[in-house]
Amino acid sequence: MAQEQSNIKDRQRTSMRVPRKYTVFIHNDDFTTMEFVVMVLTTVFHKSIEEAEQLMLQVHHSDKAPVGSYSYDVAMTKASRATEMARAEGFPLRLTVVEE
Repeated sequence: MAQEQSNIKDRQRTSMRVPRKYTVFIHNDDFTTMEFVVMVLTTVFHKSIEEAEQLMLQVHHSDKAPVGSYSYDVAMTKASRATEMARAEGFPLRLTVVEE
C-alpha cells in the first residue's frame, strides 16, 4: 500500500507594511549661488524651473526647505548626488534626510 502525500502546505502569515518615507531638506548657506541651487533642484530632484525657484527662495528666507519625500534608498541617493555636485563646484551646500 503506497503512502499518500498531502499537497497542503502550511501557510505562514507575513505582515506587509508600507515602507517608511524620508524627507530630504536643503539648507541655506552664504556661499552656494542661487543659480546652482536651482540647477540641483531641476536635475537631481526633477523640479520644474518655477518650482525650483520657489524652493530656492523659501530656503533663502527660512534657512531650510523640504525638497521631496522618498524611500530611504532614494532619499539618500539624491542627497548624496546633490552633495557631490556641490563639492565638485566648491560649494558647501548641505542636505539632510529625516524620517517622516
